[in-house]
Amino acid sequence: MINEQIRDKEIRLIGENGEQLGIVSARDALKIAREADLDLVKIAPTAKPPVCKIIDYGKYRYELARKEKEAKKKQKTVEIKEVRLSPNIDSNDLNTKINMARKFITKGNKVKVTLRFRGREMAHMQSSKHILDDFAEMLSEIAVVEKPAKLEGKSMMMVLTEKK
Repeated sequence: MINEQIRDKEIRLIGENGEQLGIVSARDALKIAREADLDLVKIAPTAKPPVCKIIDYGKYRYELARKEKEAKKKQKTVEIKEVRLSPNIDSNDLNTKINMARKFITKGNKVKVTLRFRGREMAHMQSSKHILDDFAEMLSEIAVVEKPAKLEGKSMMMVLTEKK
């Protein structure tokens, strides 16, 4: 709320330089703001009495938008990359998949390792768990297991993330 929108009888007023001007009526505060050619802005509406500050409202909104934009710029979105394996994977193919996963992890992404079972492979699901364990062990110097290997339907999944 700014200027005439403030309907409270008494408010705690903060000056344009951040100094406390005490508890005054909203009319007097608005008068002081007009004399300084600035706006009266309600900063803390839930306080008793509400806190208002004398500032340039346009500049205040601009600063707020800039801070928000800066905070958004510093955020990093973490993607989940998937590496699919099969129970009868050869050691060279496994090394290729490990190198792919290593590349994803060093870029800061999480890696979802999926071991897919098809047809007759479904009968030997538990004996194939060692493939995921070996995969995690090969990447143990740069990655840590976020979610351990878990059987979901026709596949076994595990999530790896970068070591802190």
